[in-house]
Amino acid sequence: MSHTHEAGWAHASGALRGPSWLREPGDPNALVQHLWSQTAAKTDGVLAVGGVPLTDLVAEHGSPAYVLDEVDFRARAAAFREGFHDFDVFYAGKAFLCTTVARWVDEEGLHLDVCTGGELAVAERAGFPMQRVGFHGNNKSVAELERAVRLGVGRIIVDSFHEIERLTAVTADLGREVGVMVRVTAGVEAHTHEYIATAHEDQKFGFSITSGDALEAVRRVHSAPGLRLLGLHSHIGSQIFDTSGFEVAARRVLALHARVGEELGVQMPEMDLGGGFGIAYTTQDDPADPADLAAGMRAIVEHECRALGIERPALSIEPGRAVVGPSMCTVYSVGTVKPVRLDGGARRTYVSVDGGMSDNVRTALYDADYSCTVANRASDAPPVLARVVGKHCEAGDIVVKDEFLPGDVAPGDLVAVPATGAYCRSLASNYNHALRPPVIAVRDGVARVVVRRETEDDLLATDVGDR
Repeated sequence: MSHTHEAGWAHASGALRGPSWLREPGDPNALVQHLWSQTAAKTDGVLAVGGVPLTDLVAEHGSPAYVLDEVDFRARAAAFREGFHDFDVFYAGKAFLCTTVARWVDEEGLHLDVCTGGELAVAERAGFPMQRVGFHGNNKSVAELERAVRLGVGRIIVDSFHEIERLTAVTADLGREVGVMVRVTAGVEAHTHEYIATAHEDQKFGFSITSGDALEAVRRVHSAPGLRLLGLHSHIGSQIFDTSGFEVAARRVLALHARVGEELGVQMPEMDLGGGFGIAYTTQDDPADPADLAAGMRAIVEHECRALGIERPALSIEPGRAVVGPSMCTVYSVGTVKPVRLDGGARRTYVSVDGGMSDNVRTALYDADYSCTVANRASDAPPVLARVVGKHCEAGDIVVKDEFLPGDVAPGDLVAVPATGAYCRSLASNYNHALRPPVIAVRDGVARVVVRRETEDDLLATDVGDR
């Protein structure tokens, strides 16, 4: 049994050593290229993305800032569209969404997942084709369902018996029909963090196949006026690097699909197998090519359909973070540097930056690993083991737990962290009344703000106390 230190995991026994997979680099200035977006490159130590030196970007827009590589984003979207050419590919709005990104997703021919009324509002403002929108969520309100039906979203993924009742009432009141998928849990647990493994039984999403709730949900949707049964939806987790975890899940979901045909006489036309494919945050991660993932999932489904004697339904997948995650980095300014002596005489260098858990909570929330590099200059100093930390009043306010940086890293340097496109801006907060950073899209040497930096006026606008 393990015990967590009361001040946080950063102080737990053994946490003061670098992980076994982290190797001291021969050149701490060099980029580990597969961790970065495809246009990221260093010249004389200065990191540029999309042809824009981050020194220039910070001089104009300040720090911290999220830097979004448009060329990389579009290339990854196209790779999934082409690799999964016979699937519908749904971009995860929850990973990162703004009107500009929604338009890119549309232009690249992908579909769009939303899971709140706010995300749906972004899609509406962007003019995204609503027939290519899927609406997720385990507790959609009546108002959200009404808005989705009015806008004509292509599919609503129902997640509870209460929601089936609400949606039936909404469609009756509006005199409309809507396509519905039934979210099921296949009892398969992905090898990932427990908070993002979503197909085991003891969690909030979906209807259990083994308990019989999933079949009952299908019956209710099929018999409900105004609900058009499209098929089953399954999702086994996130940050998944191969298709092996989908084999058992697909077998169980397709068996239910076949049973629905036999018992209800209903041939559901569609099936969503989820996705949640992984990206490279550090050198220990080795993501698969979308075409290889597609071939693996296609083979699994076709094998199971042959075994069951059924036709393959139209398939859709949800790459999750795999499109936007690697397309963005975050650039910070260093404020203080503090060498700390560890047990046995070793040292770790604490590098404090002008952001932290308010712009990237994943390290604190998921114990996530990240890499980083000094972005404004080259250095001849030997590398030191560093921990990049934020400015918040929390011991667990850590951005990068372990990385080798040049030993002369100093206040005023820029530090850039790759692979921050997914969930960092989406999960950003005003903790300690911090202002959320801007998102700046870069391409062909041009930088443009697509989400502006928050101001103190924004921060105080909702404070309606005594003035």
